[in-house]
Amino acid sequence: MRMRDITDVLEAVAPLHLQESYDNAGLIVGHPDQEVTGVLFCLDSTEAVVAEAVQKGCNLIVAHHPIVFRGLKRLNGHTYVERTVMEAIRRHVAIYAIHTNLDNVLRQGVNAKLAERIGLNDLHILAPRPASTDTGAGMLGQLPQPMHETDFLAHLKKTLHAGGIRHTALLGKPIQRVAICGGAGSFLLPQAITLGADAFVTADFKYHEFFDADGRILIADVGHYESEQFTAELLRDIVQEKFPTFALHLTTLRTNPVFYF
Repeated sequence: MRMRDITDVLEAVAPLHLQESYDNAGLIVGHPDQEVTGVLFCLDSTEAVVAEAVQKGCNLIVAHHPIVFRGLKRLNGHTYVERTVMEAIRRHVAIYAIHTNLDNVLRQGVNAKLAERIGLNDLHILAPRPASTDTGAGMLGQLPQPMHETDFLAHLKKTLHAGGIRHTALLGKPIQRVAICGGAGSFLLPQAITLGADAFVTADFKYHEFFDADGRILIADVGHYESEQFTAELLRDIVQEKFPTFALHLTTLRTNPVFYF
């Protein structure tokens, strides 16, 4: 099996043209016609993940985050990005990233997986692209039953294995209509408020951005890694549906660079 056989399956779900202009999704290291011995799925491709791929007999890493994002001017091992790329090349391991294009699809995307973990149904794109109802940023859904705010936060902490949740002041009203965005989603706060969400679950809110809730919505910042950690499982399942007997592995490494004391 060739690289393109795997990537074609992924791109059928999340075409590359759906990625944002600033992104770098696609085959970052490797050649489309290279034969694949096994695939390792992860959130972040790091030096340790490359070593894990080699140990498991995999020569293709499928990651959500692109290891090369802002471009490389040199390869001398000075940064972890350079070292990861150099090690991947040295070990003949290809790296493929499926990033904002996977964020921007309604079905089988990052937010659909996050919604599944939280238990949301009746899903819709929060900020649809022009003339589209199934592509765009974020997602809006409903809990089966309203939840007390503290119960909802406890539910998030448990289901997303969150070390801690930063949130705005409790509003004294039940949570049922929930907006979500895996990763950094503060730019979607206006849409979440306009569409009447009781809560907005996302990550990477800055201090002053919490003020923008202005008593209209509960912001729950669960952490970037925590909101996207199940993406590797999602990607494995997409490929496994097409190639059920091929060597597909989930990383066993926790690549979250954020720790809680």
